[in-house]
Amino acid sequence: MNMKSRIKKAIICKDVTKYNINRLNNRTYQPKEGDVAIFRVLSIGKHKAIQGDTGKNYYIFPGDLIMATFGNRYASNQFEGYVPEGYQEEYHLLGQGGVVGTVTSMHAKMQQHGVTTLKLVGYATSKGSQVINTQWMTEDRVTFEPNRHRNYKVILSLGASMDSGKTTSAAYLCRGLRNAGNQVAYIKLTGTVFSKDKRMVRDCGAHVAVDFSNLGFPSTYMYEQQEILDIFEGLTRKVEKSKPDYVVVEIADGLLQRETNMLLKNPAFRSCVDDVLLSCGDSLSVLSGLEILSSIGLQPFAISGLLNVAPLMVDEVRKNVSLPVLS
Repeated sequence: MNMKSRIKKAIICKDVTKYNINRLNNRTYQPKEGDVAIFRVLSIGKHKAIQGDTGKNYYIFPGDLIMATFGNRYASNQFEGYVPEGYQEEYHLLGQGGVVGTVTSMHAKMQQHGVTTLKLVGYATSKGSQVINTQWMTEDRVTFEPNRHRNYKVILSLGASMDSGKTTSAAYLCRGLRNAGNQVAYIKLTGTVFSKDKRMVRDCGAHVAVDFSNLGFPSTYMYEQQEILDIFEGLTRKVEKSKPDYVVVEIADGLLQRETNMLLKNPAFRSCVDDVLLSCGDSLSVLSGLEILSSIGLQPFAISGLLNVAPLMVDEVRKNVSLPVLS
């Protein structure tokens, strides 16, 4: 059996079909976000599987070969990790969708599992010996045009923090809009590659669901503002083919996260937004979230999120905030 037939390919690499494995520049090449490489699994930690190129999970074991990309990750409830400077004897699987880097911090609950560790086998290269990069690999890059006419309304689904319920809120918003007779699209603009969210929203009611990985990005953490805006432009143009009445755009993590904060403070991006739905995990984060959004001129039309699991917290919010709380 040849080596390529044994490689388990992560979903971010699904479009990488023709490649060579170059081992010669392992120690000299400086990887960047989106660069594709082959790794051997050394040990299993938090991630016991990768999401494969078909969307199904491939369980992984020590000795297995996987194809993945380098990238950064921001996940306050899991890992903080980055593309390393220079060659490393050991790399870490940062996300199940196939993002590899080195972990610099982790949530306390992750410490009992640790990280899944990898050894670099070689880079995936083209016929011209260039390292293959997934970013904009199958799509032409487009430049953000804030003044371009968009024949639909854009609703942002924001969260006070990671795991505050913004994806679930976005999903049921899509379902309600569809049940009301609208054509609805969903975009996950930022985050780390893993197709669970867009699949859940599509199953819930969105006619079409896409995210940054549809443009070849393993994650959006630590990208420059213009790149994120161009991703927004590229994804909106993709969903426009379905002629939506509404496009629900989810921005990952919390209001204080780098890319979220950067986008919300950008007047050109805000000019593309018609409404905001804020999800929060508790009553106090509702108050602080509303204060942050108010300071940049954004007013949500409603509150939702994980706080709905606690009727007492919902009651606290309703007593202190005039906005509706949606279950």
